[in-house]
Amino acid sequence: MSRIRVAVICDFIEEGWLSMDLIAEMLLRELAAHHSAEIEATQVRPRFARRFGYGRIRALFNADRLCNRFFDYPRIVRRMRDDFDLFHVIDHSYAHLVSELPPARAVVTCHDTDAFAVLRESARTPLAPILRAMARRTLAGMRQAARITCDSGATRDALTVAGLAPADRVTVVHNGVHPAFGPSPDPEADAEAARLSAAADDDATGDSIEVLHVGSTIARKRVDVVIRAIAELRTEFPRIRLLQAGGQFTREQQRMITGLGLARSTVTVPTMPVRVLAALYRRAAILAMPSESEGFGLPVAEAMACGTPVLASDIAPLREVGGDAASYCAVGDVRAWALAISAMLRERIESPASWERRRQSGIDRARQFTWHEFADRMAAIYRETAS
Repeated sequence: MSRIRVAVICDFIEEGWLSMDLIAEMLLRELAAHHSAEIEATQVRPRFARRFGYGRIRALFNADRLCNRFFDYPRIVRRMRDDFDLFHVIDHSYAHLVSELPPARAVVTCHDTDAFAVLRESARTPLAPILRAMARRTLAGMRQAARITCDSGATRDALTVAGLAPADRVTVVHNGVHPAFGPSPDPEADAEAARLSAAADDDATGDSIEVLHVGSTIARKRVDVVIRAIAELRTEFPRIRLLQAGGQFTREQQRMITGLGLARSTVTVPTMPVRVLAALYRRAAILAMPSESEGFGLPVAEAMACGTPVLASDIAPLREVGGDAASYCAVGDVRAWALAISAMLRERIESPASWERRRQSGIDRARQFTWHEFADRMAAIYRETAS
């Protein structure tokens, strides 16, 4: 019996969506390790063509993104439509590519509904017509797909309730946690994490209390909440510091940090290998996840796997991942976040046994999120679709 030829259609690496890159990498790795007898998976990631500039001018880079996504990539996949049995679009914001493919042979993974929010909003910015046109084209492509997978039940419900996708074609497949994320020490990676976390703070010592945020700093991540909470806590915990990994603070956030006198109490950590990120989780006292919306919340699962307690926004996707092993706060309530962080840090100091139970609960919870299970579920979807 011939193998199912699957094209795994990835984001342009230049766009820097690390979570999308990770999902594609782990899917390809697990399919090769456990399903190669029945599935031949091939990564599709074209070269990113530079037309408008190579510097730091964001508008020029976005113009390049627009051309590559909506002009170059469709032409490329159109030429390979007969080369594969199935096409899996890893990132739903590339779902417009399905319009260039045989729809009955396409699978799209939808991570959240943010890309379609502009269709429901009455934004009056000059870019609104362009953004709506892009969203309509993307949504049209996704609706043509034979199957749509979602990272969480919360995202599935958001899609179907809003009428963005038919419920009978939507399946939940949870993301996994990389094997590098665990509670055991990794001396080399631990040393590198210590070096990176101290690089921007000459006064950093071993008694610093590190609150970690992992992910981008876009508006919906609500990093401002943690910044303000850290400012409130400095009297009680003078050595508290905020570590930001996965993206630079925005200009507005930088102004806030400066205005609150937190310049020496915040550290931005550059992109790092997964082992070092795991070490960064392990050295942190708490992972803070203050997002107002998420599709899954992979840092919650990664932190728990490393034995790092989690404080997250009280929203459905993060509760779906964290369960009873994480603690939760109302979105945007700075005072509540400051009180919750304070309570957790006092528990860490005053009740080691309770803190250890909290850590172990997270470790146990994280075991249900594996890339092996993710690939197994995807392989089953490929078989059903191909048949």
